[in-house]
Amino acid sequence: MAFAYRNGVLCAEQASLEDIARRFGTPCYVYSSQAIESAYGEFARALQGREALVCYSVKANSNLAVLALLARLGAGFDIVSGGELARVLAAGGDAGKTLFSGVGKSAAEIEFALGKGIGCINLESEAELERVGAVARRLGRRAPVAFRVNPDIDARTHPYISTGLRENKFGVAHEDAERLYARAAALPAIEVVGIGCHIGSLLSETAPFAAAAQRVVALADRLERMGIALRHVDFGGGIGIRYRDEEPQPVAAFVAGALAALGSRPQRAVFDPGRSIVGNAGVLLTRVEYVKPGSSRNFLVVDAAMNDLLRPPLYGAWHDVRPVREAESASAERVYDVVGPVCESADFLAKDRRLVASEGDLLAIMSAGAYGMAMSSNYNSRPRAAEVLVRAAKADLVRSRETIEQLFALERLPG
Repeated sequence: MAFAYRNGVLCAEQASLEDIARRFGTPCYVYSSQAIESAYGEFARALQGREALVCYSVKANSNLAVLALLARLGAGFDIVSGGELARVLAAGGDAGKTLFSGVGKSAAEIEFALGKGIGCINLESEAELERVGAVARRLGRRAPVAFRVNPDIDARTHPYISTGLRENKFGVAHEDAERLYARAAALPAIEVVGIGCHIGSLLSETAPFAAAAQRVVALADRLERMGIALRHVDFGGGIGIRYRDEEPQPVAAFVAGALAALGSRPQRAVFDPGRSIVGNAGVLLTRVEYVKPGSSRNFLVVDAAMNDLLRPPLYGAWHDVRPVREAESASAERVYDVVGPVCESADFLAKDRRLVASEGDLLAIMSAGAYGMAMSSNYNSRPRAAEVLVRAAKADLVRSRETIEQLFALERLPG
C-alpha cells in the first residue's frame, strides 16, 4: 500500500509523514510515485496488444513532477488550457501525444497548440470549428481535430461532474455530429483525425461507459460510410476511485467494455483518466491548531482549509481522515468536525469523524491526489501548500510553499 502505518506512524511508501511535516511544514500535499505508477500500469496491462494511448487528464493534478513521471511511463496528456500545454511541455511531455479539450479555447491558445504540434484539438461546438479553421489558415497549417460528441448517456454521478447529458455544456449534440463532421471534412485547413466522448466523473459502473462507447463507435461507422476515415476513438475517462465505501469496478472492466465496442476496427483506442491515476496517490498533511469542544459539535481546527482542498465544501465530498500517529487507545475518541481557519461556514474538510486528537497532532486527509492542489486558491490571502513526491524512503520537494510576498508580487499601487 502507498500509505500505511509503520511502527505506529503513517508513511508514504517508506517515508514517515512526521518526517515530511518536520522538513517541509504543513499544510502539505504528499504523493506516492509507486501509487501513480501502479494506477497507470492498470491501464497499460488492460491495453496490451491493442493500438492505444492513455492521455492523462492534467487538470486532476498538474504538478510538473507528476507529469514528468507519467511522460516517462509513456503517457499522453489531455489538456484544457494553453497553460496546461505549457506544463506538459515543461515536464518533457509530447505535444503530438496531447489532446486539447475544453469548451472555450481562445484564438491565442489554438495558435499556441498548433505551433507546438498538438496531436488533436477536441472541438466542442460549430463555432469552435470555424475558429480553429481560421487560425489554421492564417498559420498555413492543417489543424488535426475530433469532435467531442455528447452521447446523452446518464453517468449516474454527481450532477456537477456529469458531462454527457443533453443539458450539459460539453460537446456537440449526437444528432448534429454527422453534419458537423461533413462540414469539417470540407474545410481545407482542417484534418479530421478522430471522435470522442466523456460522460462524467466518479463512474463506478461500467454499463454507462460501455453504452457511450457503443454509441460513439456506431457513429464512427456511419462517418466511415460517408468517406470520413478516423484514426482514433477517444472513450474519455472519469473512472472513479474509493473515497469511502464505494466499490468502483476495476479499470480493466471499463477498458474491456470500450474495446468490445471497438472490436477489430483499426482505430487507436484513447482513454483520458485523471482521478483514477492520481486520486489515491496523494494525501493532504495538516496539523491541529486548536481543539474546540462545543455544546452541539466538537471541532478540530487545522492549518489546512477549503482553499487547500475545495472538494468537501464544493461537492459535499467525503475524504477519510487518519491520525499520522496511531492512538494508543480508542477510549479517548470523540466525534469532531475537521475545519480550517478560513472565514466561511463552508470551510470544512470532514464532518462527524471519530478521532483521538490534541493540539499539534498531525492528520492526513486521504485520497487527495486529484482535484486537491489543482483547485486550490489564495482565498483569505493564504499561501498555497507545498507539494512533496515520495519514492521509497526518499521525499523530494516538488513545489515550494508560497510566501506571503508572492501573494501580491504582481499587484501595483496606482500612481
